[in-house]
Amino acid sequence: MFRKFLPLVLFLIGITVFAQETTFKILDYKAIEKEIKDKSSSYYYPKLMERLVSNDTLLNQDEYRHLYFGYVFQPKYSAFWTSPDDKKLREYYGKEKLEPTDCDEIIKLANHSLNDFPFDLRLLNFLGYVYHVKGNEELAQKTSFKFHNIINAILSSGDGKQCETGFHVLVVSHEYVVLNVFELETKSQSLIGKCDYLSFEKGKYKVDGVYFNIEKMLENEAKSFK
Repeated sequence: MFRKFLPLVLFLIGITVFAQETTFKILDYKAIEKEIKDKSSSYYYPKLMERLVSNDTLLNQDEYRHLYFGYVFQPKYSAFWTSPDDKKLREYYGKEKLEPTDCDEIIKLANHSLNDFPFDLRLLNFLGYVYHVKGNEELAQKTSFKFHNIINAILSSGDGKQCETGFHVLVVSHEYVVLNVFELETKSQSLIGKCDYLSFEKGKYKVDGVYFNIEKMLENEAKSFK
């Protein structure tokens, strides 16, 4: 079950698939790669990642863009990543009520998993909820900040209206998290060129579907077979 945050501060910047006019910045992966490898740059990846892991709430949108999209150049990046703790965590996802002991175990498992892949959106969302249930509002807010700013990074990469301007994602699960944020239900999924196209029931929403650019996932997949 995808748990939504309770009314915490919402950091979304207003870019939605329903917007009549959207603003986004076309990704330049070569420029991002150059910046994150430059030790003198404010976007130097090890420093940015250190700030992300420490829950730095001063990270801005450009820094989140370099963190998220720069991850494709990291040795650990895998388009097929799954949490090493997925089986154990699934036992808690569907629970209607979490006990204090549940929360402690989830926090331990979640942080272990996020150490392996810090952009697991579903898990970040769940962790923020668990911190809230446990009464740790400071960490709930910081986790919420991180979750929403990663979502914003994805939304800043396109408008989803066509493949050429599709939202860029690291893993397929991020497509569904983005749609869940806006409470959009999909009807089918198909591969069109370098994009996943997720269609909706015709006439249900103002758009018939959304494109997600998965070019870096396809490149990573090709490398894994070499």
